[in-house]
Amino acid sequence: MIDIHTHILPGVDDGAEHWNDTLDMARAAVSEGITTIIATPHHANGRYFNSAVEVVEHTRYINEQLLALGVPVTILPGQEIRVHIDLLEAWSRAELLPLANSNYLLIEMPSSHIPKEMDELIHELTIMKLKPIIAHPERNAEVMENPQRLAALIQRGAFVQVTSHSLLGGFGRKIEKMSWSLCSSGLIHIVSSDAHHVQRRGFRLREAYDVINERMGEQWYNYFINNAQCIIEDKPFNSAPTSVSSKSVLRRILSYFS
Repeated sequence: MIDIHTHILPGVDDGAEHWNDTLDMARAAVSEGITTIIATPHHANGRYFNSAVEVVEHTRYINEQLLALGVPVTILPGQEIRVHIDLLEAWSRAELLPLANSNYLLIEMPSSHIPKEMDELIHELTIMKLKPIIAHPERNAEVMENPQRLAALIQRGAFVQVTSHSLLGGFGRKIEKMSWSLCSSGLIHIVSSDAHHVQRRGFRLREAYDVINERMGEQWYNYFINNAQCIIEDKPFNSAPTSVSSKSVLRRILSYFS
C-alpha cells in the first residue's frame, strides 16, 4: 500500500514530535502493509512553514536512518499546502513541493469554508500542468453543507482525498456519513491516512481499505489502491468503476448506519 498524506517527519508540525515518533510510525506502517509513505508536513497554514528544500532534506535523512535500522518503508517528499493568496507565486519561487516529484499537488482548505479563490486557483494550477488534490474535504463545513461545491471544483480539474479515520468514524458519525456519501457519489479519488502519531492518530489505512472492499466492492478497492500508485508513477488516475451504480453503493453504505 501507498500512503500519500502523512505527518511523519519529526519536529516540523503537529505530527511526529521527535525521531522515536517517526520510527514508531514507520514500523506501524510496515505492520499494516504500507511500503511507501509521502511525507506531507503542513505548509503556509499560519502556524507552520516547511519549505521545499527543508522537506527534501528531512526526507533524505529519515530514509537513511530507516535503511540503517532495516525498516522496509520508503519516505518520499511532499507538502500539505494551505490555500493562500501567494500560492502560485510560492510555486514559482520553488517553495512548494508536489507529491513524490509528480505533478500532483496536495492542497488544504480551511475547515470552516471553501476559499473564494478556489475556482480560479484550481483553473490556474491545471493550466500549469499541475494536478491539485484537495485534502480531507469531508471535514470542511461548506462541503458538508453543499457537496455540489466540491463537485464543481472537480469539474474545474481538482481531485479529492478522503481520510481513513473519517471513513472509520474517527472524527464522529456526521463526518463518517459524509465521507461515505462522497465516495458513493464518485467525488473521492484517493484514500490516505493523514497519520500524525501512532497513538493519537495512526494510519488505519488497511482497515479503511478492508471496509471499502466490504461496502463498495473490489472494483472500488482496486480503484483507490491503483490511484495511489498513479501518484508515485506520475500517471493519470484510472477511470472510476461503472459496473456498480452510485445509488446502489449508497444504499449499501447507508444500511450500515441504520
